[in-house]
Amino acid sequence: MWRTKFGTGARMVFMDDIDSALVAELQRDARQTNRDLARAVGVAPSTCLERVRLLRERGVLRGYTARVDLPSLGRQVQALITVQVRPLNRMVIDNFHDSVIALPEVLAVFVLAGGDDFLVHVAVRDIEHLQAFLLDRFSQRREIAGFRSSVIFQHTANQVITALPDQPLAPPPSRVGRR
Repeated sequence: MWRTKFGTGARMVFMDDIDSALVAELQRDARQTNRDLARAVGVAPSTCLERVRLLRERGVLRGYTARVDLPSLGRQVQALITVQVRPLNRMVIDNFHDSVIALPEVLAVFVLAGGDDFLVHVAVRDIEHLQAFLLDRFSQRREIAGFRSSVIFQHTANQVITALPDQPLAPPPSRVGRR
């Protein structure tokens, strides 16, 4: 299980064009051989091997995973559940997070700022199992002040993540004095 914290001293790692190409290529196919990876990026296999080792060492590459087809595992229905907990303190947040992420139906847990405290991504067999999950696992928990579920009709994710450009985003045009 990976736990990522945002906005807590995260550091930007410098990557040149070769590093960026290696990361993109590995995201496309992490099972390819070092020789094929080197060929795709246009570097010598020894250079490729060393660059990938350094990317792992610097924390850019944190592991290699397989994408699983959830319906093949009998998980036909996915949902996002927003949760508000009370009292809002570190112990309640940590205990809720740790107990929920351990549930077999749960794919991911996000701790939020704003009106909701958590976003829980689940995958279950069918709508009846989603209802049972919500009633059995959430509705009886004392720390839950409220929750809402939304069934996911379609899910698309970027398979290749790249660094953001260095230049800041342009501010929106000013409307002062315009009609």
